[in-house]
Amino acid sequence: MHQFYDFFAGGGMALAGLGDHWECLYANDIDENKARCYAKNWGDAHLQVGDIADVEPSQLPGRPDLAWASFPCQDLSLAGSGEGLGGARSGTFWPFWRLMEALRAERRPPRLVVLENVCGAITSHGGKDLTEIVRAICDGGYVVGALVIDAEHFVPQSRKRLFIIGLQQTVKVPAETMKNSPTDLWHPPALVKAHGKLPDALRKKWIWWNMAPPPPRRSILADIVETDATGVRWHTEQETARLLEMMTPSNRQKMDLARSLGRPVVGTVYRRTRPDGCGGRRQRAEVRFDGVAGCLRTPRGGSSRQTIMIVDGKSVRTRLLSAREAARLMGLPDEYWLPDNYNQAYHVSGDGLVVPVVRHLTEQILAPLVDSEELKAAAA
Repeated sequence: MHQFYDFFAGGGMALAGLGDHWECLYANDIDENKARCYAKNWGDAHLQVGDIADVEPSQLPGRPDLAWASFPCQDLSLAGSGEGLGGARSGTFWPFWRLMEALRAERRPPRLVVLENVCGAITSHGGKDLTEIVRAICDGGYVVGALVIDAEHFVPQSRKRLFIIGLQQTVKVPAETMKNSPTDLWHPPALVKAHGKLPDALRKKWIWWNMAPPPPRRSILADIVETDATGVRWHTEQETARLLEMMTPSNRQKMDLARSLGRPVVGTVYRRTRPDGCGGRRQRAEVRFDGVAGCLRTPRGGSSRQTIMIVDGKSVRTRLLSAREAARLMGLPDEYWLPDNYNQAYHVSGDGLVVPVVRHLTEQILAPLVDSEELKAAAA
């Protein structure tokens, strides 16, 4: 049994993805709603609710194989404040890392560290924020590398996320977990460019992690849509008409194509503010019928919540994505407990990890690293 800490644990998606061979020794989150959801699904014996800045090393039991940290993305997101690691939310990386340094001083550092965040972390402040993260990890005694994984390979949701993996530098990296050069699937040009900007000393400690492609995804958006969704209502004809009026000609063409297929077609709509061509900006409705939902976001107002659209000939029906549908898009089973309040339930999913993504990363990289003879010897 492998053991881990789960920081910024949310609803426990890291635990769900890591699987039965991993035991969570300690979990922490400041959000009481997420913590309640975590406790309902996983129990609260190892859960501490509160600010990570208030966590003491003495509260962290044992020596884990892994420390997982999905630290807040708002200040690193392309749509966020732009404050980066100096922001109040994404800056919580630093109190997390102070805990890792304290464990190192006590000679019980995690053998592996995984950080998860939005891809904006790659380019934030011209790449300086990523450099600071990599420097902190390397100075803490780890070699490091990163991958960008799009959840679309696993679930019908377009959701790209950055995963940074650090391994104790005293351990020989198993050959099957690394490559000599980046791969197109997991290492996009932005990440390769950011790697090229790293100081030489950090590039020498960089690993191009090797991960096999997943099997073809078998589900599409229509498979997760509920026939009788709870917690949401179908829009009135007038509300749907207003949504259609907000579409550009290119989006209306998508509607015309969907109507011509002679069968029900399920799509999603996002309302976004776009330039109006006259120097101003206006809200637009953008639709997709490719069987994949757009990236879930937390419900900070109506524009951040996805709308389900079902087109069947001349019939067009719309409603908000339900909380259960959002959970399914994150790879959570229907037995997973969700709050009754729509915004609270949606927030848990929208801020979470996609479970099959964590599972694939675990099977392909984390488990082989933890199970390697070199790491076992280092742990002895």
